[in-house]
Amino acid sequence: MTIKARFTLAALALSGALLAAPAALAAQPGPMLGLPPLPVPADNPQTPDKVALGEKLFNDKRFSSTGTVSCATCHDPNKGFGDALKTSKGIRDLTGTRNAPTVINAAYFARQFWDGRSPDLEDQSQHPFVNPVEMGLKDHDPIISIVTSNQDYVQAFIKAFGISAEQITMEHVKKAIAAFERTIVGGNSPFDRYWYGGEKTAMTPAAIRGFDVFLNKGRCVSCHAIEQGYALFTDNRFHNIGVGVNRIQADIPKLAPEFLKAKARGIDVDKRVLSDPRSSELGRFAITDSMDDIGSFKTSTLRNIALTAPYMHDGSLATLQEVVDHYNNGGITRPTDPVNDFLSGGIRPLDLTEGEKADLVAFLEALTSPQFAPQRTAAATK
Repeated sequence: MTIKARFTLAALALSGALLAAPAALAAQPGPMLGLPPLPVPADNPQTPDKVALGEKLFNDKRFSSTGTVSCATCHDPNKGFGDALKTSKGIRDLTGTRNAPTVINAAYFARQFWDGRSPDLEDQSQHPFVNPVEMGLKDHDPIISIVTSNQDYVQAFIKAFGISAEQITMEHVKKAIAAFERTIVGGNSPFDRYWYGGEKTAMTPAAIRGFDVFLNKGRCVSCHAIEQGYALFTDNRFHNIGVGVNRIQADIPKLAPEFLKAKARGIDVDKRVLSDPRSSELGRFAITDSMDDIGSFKTSTLRNIALTAPYMHDGSLATLQEVVDHYNNGGITRPTDPVNDFLSGGIRPLDLTEGEKADLVAFLEALTSPQFAPQRTAAATK
């Protein structure tokens, strides 16, 4: 049976996961090979002036309490729009609890942050400024003060939004940053040219074999979804895959109710999950209050995954080989580790051979977009 035939069978069996993307996205062909049309909010249309302003804001270190950290500090374009750290560092080298996810293709996520606590890029952009372990501002007032007292910024806001200096608010700042982030997209990888472009030599033989593992024995496609005309490599859902939660498993009966009580008292969830490692490992539960979400985190996209080591929400897996081993072990990093009580149902040992694991890694490496490929080459030579 050919790979395409096996893919068709896999798609039928996993149709719930493969149809996870919004229907509106599937209605039109994608602007880049392998990607659907860019989803853009009706109240924040893309314009060149807005994007240029957003890029300037994204790179401005003055929006941190020490003047040393910008959005680009943790989302460095030279590091796959991540930071290559296990967990990110903010002002005064303070270390948070979570790995910086790439901004590449973040525009296609239904929710932002590892636990989905923000509904869109606009909302997400405001939180790092005022998180004590990220940019450390007490509130957003210094940002407005900076941009309204700088004539270049004032003119940029006038061009982007048609407003005066007195009318500039954080809503405009958020929209500009989000507009810039929506330009950071990547398709047209060797996989896309092979699968959607019909270029049968675009992937290596190892990557082609790895694609077969991805679709079938590895069952990766059940969460990292592929559609008929495009592939986002995410189901936009949240899963407990056995990472991090093992560290708090014995404490969950006490920790979860304590967190809910603190949340009812009005704690800032954004600040708590980035400053307290135990609360961080609660995952999506910290947002939904549902025990079914204990230890669950967002399915990350696999596009350009070779650029963004280390992996998982806590950066605990250093290489793609370690990631594949973790899944092959059935959601445990070491064969002797216990399986956590809240593990998602689809996670179980895969019994992949060493050759199949190597081929799967080769396939993941074939998801690198050409505009980012030089970064991967540079990282490999260090």
